[in-house]
Amino acid sequence: MNQPHRHYRRREVIRSLVGSSLLLPGLLSNLLADSAADAADPLAPKPSHFPGKAKRVIFIFSNGGVSHMDTFDHKPKLFAADGKTMGIGGGLSNQQRRLLKPGWEFRPGGECGTMVSDLFPHLRECMDDVCLIKSMKSDDNEHYQATLAIHTGSFFFSRPSIGSWVSYGLGTVNQNLPSFVVLSAGSPYAGTQIFNNDFLPAYHQGVRVIPGKEPIANLDPRTKQSSVQELELGLAEAFNQRHLKARGNDSELAARIRTFETAFHMQTEAREVFDLSKESDDTLALYGMKRDQTDGFGWQCLVGRRLAERGVRFVELVDGSSSHNWDQHGDMAEHAQHAKAVDQPIAGLLKDLKRRGMLEDTLVVWTTEFGRTPGVDGDKGRGHHSACFSSWLAGAGVKGGTSYGSTDDIGSTVVENRVHVHDFHATILHLLGMDHEKLTFRHGGRDYRLTDVHGNVVQALLA
Repeated sequence: MNQPHRHYRRREVIRSLVGSSLLLPGLLSNLLADSAADAADPLAPKPSHFPGKAKRVIFIFSNGGVSHMDTFDHKPKLFAADGKTMGIGGGLSNQQRRLLKPGWEFRPGGECGTMVSDLFPHLRECMDDVCLIKSMKSDDNEHYQATLAIHTGSFFFSRPSIGSWVSYGLGTVNQNLPSFVVLSAGSPYAGTQIFNNDFLPAYHQGVRVIPGKEPIANLDPRTKQSSVQELELGLAEAFNQRHLKARGNDSELAARIRTFETAFHMQTEAREVFDLSKESDDTLALYGMKRDQTDGFGWQCLVGRRLAERGVRFVELVDGSSSHNWDQHGDMAEHAQHAKAVDQPIAGLLKDLKRRGMLEDTLVVWTTEFGRTPGVDGDKGRGHHSACFSSWLAGAGVKGGTSYGSTDDIGSTVVENRVHVHDFHATILHLLGMDHEKLTFRHGGRDYRLTDVHGNVVQALLA
């Protein structure tokens, strides 16, 4: 009597070999030897174009459009002009609007005296390490397009994220962790495109981590017998490499295989990264955290430092989502709750990096997608404003305690030393030792780069 044919899954076959074959060690050794020449790690560290001051980046993005004249761009004359009606520059000159004074007082910070509003009292203490850019310029007033651009350099089409470009250009130091990690509680404008690899090989895509008790789902292995799992995955790797070689080393397939390898190593490495139990009470207090806390922006900043400390090349910390962010059309007073959530954690990150000696080779970036109008939008809010906004850099190779560029008396348009999004990206890459014109990838018959065909390094920002 014929028995019905059973379809075995590859996983079952591998497990049966692992559990029963005495010849497995030799078989595995031969298979791996055959594929070793084609198994070079695509994320291995790569030399930069020239010696860079920064080895890694922590990129902080505040989602929704932070008001520059309420935070970092002090405008005394706007206080005095409150309630007056006038045309707003920066592409909105035909619109007459009632001016709205800033909602918070400004005070000098650090020994440098850089003026910062009362929204950021903790960060104000760190301004000696910060290079403030008050003349940023974007090209679009819509959240989606501006958010896409500050991450990819493209306003309308999906392109690789800056984190993916850095991973592609430099590789990463720690092969047991991803090269590009995104810590985000919610989904920002433009969604996953802000950490997408697009046409770059898939292993350069950002790995999203969601704050909570289980930041990375399914991190624990199914079996407690690590030797069995290693043999199982080792045999799977050998078969995968042969499969890959037979298909011309397809980049998407290679990326998927590399992802399996990283996932395995993360079972031990990542668990240690997210375990904050050994951090001192002093360190937790620096970030405004309570012991055993597993969420909040303080958690994101502290874990960001731990990832950077362990060799992750690019870490992004997302502040806000598409539904809960800095987009205050109705009432600018809501800026206060958002600032309170991030002020101490960001300041704590800068102080912690500095006292550990990491600020010397870690570039910390803070930005938003655009600024807000000096005139009223809604009852007591401000509208979107791409003509000018503020961002800042701190750490490796940056001229701390300085500010660069300026806007007019009411924060309506740039009047000195404009820094376009493309210039911003070119400068970040330069600090990492990469020439933005040489960091290219061939796709669709042309060479693409983060800065497209634009961008200049802002030399005045460099120490």
